[in-house]
Amino acid sequence: MYVNFLLDRYNKRMVREMAKKIYPDEYYKKKAVKLVVAHLRRKLEDAEHSDAETFDDWLLDMDALLEKDDFVLAEYVEMRRKLNNLIDTIYDVKLRYKVRDSWNSFGRSLDKKAPIK
Repeated sequence: MYVNFLLDRYNKRMVREMAKKIYPDEYYKKKAVKLVVAHLRRKLEDAEHSDAETFDDWLLDMDALLEKDDFVLAEYVEMRRKLNNLIDTIYDVKLRYKVRDSWNSFGRSLDKKAPIK
Protein backbone atom coordinates (compact mmCIF):
# COMPACT_ATOMS: atom_id res chain seq x y z
CA MET A 1 0.00 0.00 0.00
CA TYR A 2 2.70 2.46 1.03
CA VAL A 3 4.84 1.42 -1.94
CA ASN A 4 1.96 2.19 -4.32
CA PHE A 5 1.60 5.60 -2.70
CA LEU A 6 5.28 6.34 -3.22
CA LEU A 7 5.15 5.14 -6.83
CA ASP A 8 2.13 7.33 -7.57
CA ARG A 9 3.84 10.31 -6.02
CA TYR A 10 7.03 9.64 -7.97
CA ASN A 11 5.14 9.19 -11.26
CA LYS A 12 3.21 12.43 -10.79
CA ARG A 13 6.42 14.33 -10.16
CA MET A 14 8.07 12.80 -13.23
CA VAL A 15 5.10 13.70 -15.42
CA ARG A 16 5.21 17.29 -14.16
CA GLU A 17 8.93 17.56 -14.87
CA MET A 18 8.53 16.07 -18.33
CA ALA A 19 5.66 18.43 -19.14
CA LYS A 20 7.77 21.52 -18.49
CA LYS A 21 8.56 23.32 -21.69
CA ILE A 22 12.16 24.04 -22.54
CA TYR A 23 12.65 27.48 -24.06
CA PRO A 24 15.68 28.70 -26.02
CA ASP A 25 17.97 31.50 -24.86
CA GLU A 26 16.20 33.97 -27.13
CA TYR A 27 12.95 33.55 -25.20
CA TYR A 28 14.63 34.55 -21.93
CA LYS A 29 16.50 37.43 -23.56
CA LYS A 30 13.31 38.84 -25.04
CA LYS A 31 11.47 38.46 -21.75
CA ALA A 32 14.26 40.27 -19.89
CA VAL A 33 14.32 43.08 -22.46
CA LYS A 34 10.55 43.52 -22.06
CA LEU A 35 11.02 43.95 -18.32
CA VAL A 36 13.81 46.48 -18.82
CA VAL A 37 11.72 48.51 -21.29
CA ALA A 38 8.73 48.48 -18.93
CA HIS A 39 10.94 49.64 -16.07
CA LEU A 40 12.48 52.37 -18.24
CA ARG A 41 9.02 53.55 -19.27
CA ARG A 42 8.02 53.85 -15.58
CA LYS A 43 11.20 55.78 -14.78
CA LEU A 44 10.52 58.25 -17.57
CA GLU A 45 6.88 58.71 -16.53
CA ASP A 46 7.91 59.32 -12.92
CA ALA A 47 10.60 61.79 -13.96
CA GLU A 48 8.12 64.30 -15.43
CA HIS A 49 11.01 66.08 -17.10
CA SER A 50 10.98 67.69 -20.53
CA ASP A 51 13.91 65.51 -21.63
CA ALA A 52 11.84 62.40 -20.94
CA GLU A 53 9.79 63.11 -24.06
CA THR A 54 12.82 62.51 -26.28
CA PHE A 55 12.46 58.77 -25.62
CA ASP A 56 8.92 58.48 -27.02
CA ASP A 57 10.03 57.55 -30.55
CA TRP A 58 12.57 55.06 -29.22
CA LEU A 59 9.94 53.42 -27.01
CA LEU A 60 7.55 53.09 -29.97
CA ASP A 61 10.29 51.49 -32.08
CA MET A 62 11.17 49.17 -29.21
CA ASP A 63 7.53 48.11 -28.79
CA ALA A 64 7.34 47.31 -32.51
CA LEU A 65 10.52 45.25 -32.23
CA LEU A 66 9.26 43.35 -29.19
CA GLU A 67 6.02 42.43 -30.98
CA LYS A 68 7.92 40.55 -33.67
CA ASP A 69 7.98 36.79 -33.23
CA ASP A 70 11.60 36.31 -34.20
CA PHE A 71 14.56 37.46 -32.12
CA VAL A 72 17.42 39.01 -34.06
CA LEU A 73 20.16 40.03 -31.65
CA ALA A 74 21.61 42.61 -34.05
CA GLU A 75 18.34 44.59 -34.01
CA TYR A 76 18.33 44.69 -30.21
CA VAL A 77 21.98 45.76 -30.11
CA GLU A 78 21.15 48.54 -32.57
CA MET A 79 18.27 49.69 -30.35
CA ARG A 80 20.65 49.71 -27.38
CA ARG A 81 23.06 51.86 -29.38
CA LYS A 82 20.22 54.28 -30.20
CA LEU A 83 19.29 54.42 -26.51
CA ASN A 84 22.89 55.30 -25.69
CA ASN A 85 22.80 58.15 -28.21
CA LEU A 86 19.58 59.45 -26.66
CA ILE A 87 21.08 59.30 -23.18
CA ASP A 88 24.00 61.43 -24.34
CA THR A 89 21.59 64.19 -25.40
CA ILE A 90 20.01 64.54 -21.93
CA TYR A 91 21.08 67.61 -19.96
CA ASP A 92 19.55 66.60 -16.63
CA VAL A 93 22.22 64.61 -14.78
CA LYS A 94 19.83 62.77 -12.44
CA LEU A 95 17.64 61.58 -15.31
CA ARG A 96 20.73 60.59 -17.27
CA TYR A 97 21.96 58.37 -14.44
CA LYS A 98 18.55 56.75 -14.04
CA VAL A 99 18.31 55.95 -17.74
CA ARG A 100 21.95 54.84 -17.85
CA ASP A 101 21.12 52.18 -15.25
CA SER A 102 18.40 50.89 -17.57
CA TRP A 103 20.89 50.92 -20.43
CA ASN A 104 23.20 48.68 -18.38
CA SER A 105 20.30 46.37 -17.54
CA PHE A 106 19.43 46.21 -21.24
CA GLY A 107 22.94 44.95 -21.97
CA ARG A 108 22.79 42.35 -19.22
CA SER A 109 19.41 41.14 -20.47
CA LEU A 110 20.91 40.49 -23.90
CA ASP A 111 23.43 38.17 -22.21
CA LYS A 112 20.74 36.02 -20.56
CA LYS A 113 20.91 32.27 -20.97
CA ALA A 114 18.30 29.58 -20.56
CA PRO A 115 18.48 27.93 -17.14
CA ILE A 116 20.23 24.57 -17.14
CA LYS A 117 18.30 21.82 -15.44
